[in-house]
Amino acid sequence: MSPRLLFTIVFIEGYCSLGAEIVALRRLIPHIGSSIVVTAPTIGLFLLALALGYHSGSRVAADYRTVVARNFLISALLMGAGLAGGSVNAIFAGAPAGLAYLIFIGAILCPLAWLLGQTVPILTNLMRVQRSGEAAGRALYWSTLGSFLGSVTLSLVVMQLFGVWAAVLLGAWMLVAGAALVQRPRPLAAGLLIGAAALSVAANLGDRQRADTAYADYAVEPVAREGMQTPRAFRVNNQVASLIDDSEPPQYARYVQHLRRILLDDLRFKERDVLVLGAGGFTLSHREPLNRYTYVDIDPAIRAIAQRDFLREPARGEFVATDARRFVIETTRRYDAVVVDVYSSRSSIPGHLVTREFWRDTRHALKPGGVMLANLILDGRLAGSYARNLLATIESAYGRCAVEVLAKAATSSNVIVTCFAGETADATRIYVDERNLADIDSAGSP
Repeated sequence: MSPRLLFTIVFIEGYCSLGAEIVALRRLIPHIGSSIVVTAPTIGLFLLALALGYHSGSRVAADYRTVVARNFLISALLMGAGLAGGSVNAIFAGAPAGLAYLIFIGAILCPLAWLLGQTVPILTNLMRVQRSGEAAGRALYWSTLGSFLGSVTLSLVVMQLFGVWAAVLLGAWMLVAGAALVQRPRPLAAGLLIGAAALSVAANLGDRQRADTAYADYAVEPVAREGMQTPRAFRVNNQVASLIDDSEPPQYARYVQHLRRILLDDLRFKERDVLVLGAGGFTLSHREPLNRYTYVDIDPAIRAIAQRDFLREPARGEFVATDARRFVIETTRRYDAVVVDVYSSRSSIPGHLVTREFWRDTRHALKPGGVMLANLILDGRLAGSYARNLLATIESAYGRCAVEVLAKAATSSNVIVTCFAGETADATRIYVDERNLADIDSAGSP
């Protein structure tokens, strides 16, 4: 095998193996989020399967081209069909999330990594070099270069411009092409390669109708809500992020109406600057001309999708496509209110947006006396460790905050937290029978 052909095949292996991992992590977001407890095991299991593939490839002693061509063909099927949006959704719809994750990893991602991991140790047997170290080094160089370009181009170019389905289809087609390059296919093998390419097209072209980007899956669908007139939901990563109906004036999701009531009725905001971290369906400012709104969301495509499919009219307010934490750190503007609504899936907030440092950064983006409103999804009784610790973390940055549970009897509920960026409060004290200063404190209160 000529060095140019060999390195092309190794490059395809690297490009598609890491590309498959990037796509897999993206496919998991709507179902189990993107927290470190999801990404770390996924990356670890992928690397373990890759290591086992290296070991298996080192033991192949004959029919090198045939083995690699077969591995590429099977990998093309796993990537083209197994990583298609419909396939992943079917896995998670048919089993509990934990079991579905194991099925997805064990039946699709790890076998694909294992098969492609065999490529470099097998093909180095076909290199005409004087030293084994030279053969391994050159092969690993082209494989790693492919991995680098696969991770960068698929996530920053293909997914952004066309969608996740295009990244899946591109990887599957590259593997089919690689199988054909390794060994000139005979009629049966050629038919299998054509079938794999066609199956990949059939499995992924339907996803073109879905609005998916490198960051999220979006869908707008009719729902049934008592008291609302033909309501529709804006789903982000399988979560109902916003609601709107056709009544005049429109009605919105309960928590959005609650936030609007706090800003417009309780605080009587008018001609104020409101920063919204997490755009959702842009309903907080919908037909609300009294104040100036700035939305921040990491996905640059969300505004166009929400306007076209959900609001069906232009969204009010300025839009900035960037990470929420980066924005509040870098902005020099100060706002009268900061609204935090940054869920990436049903109950998952990105880890860097729940820490004390993040909540302190939101406070720095407020004018003196400004208000921070956070929409959280917690257990209705606020009894779980996540609820208690998250609320304590927010109050470590703001001091005492108001906490309103919108559905107290529910297993999980929207919880609205209201905090003010005022002077640092004095240390608290406990009233006891022997030294009760309640009356003095009460007399000095507003």
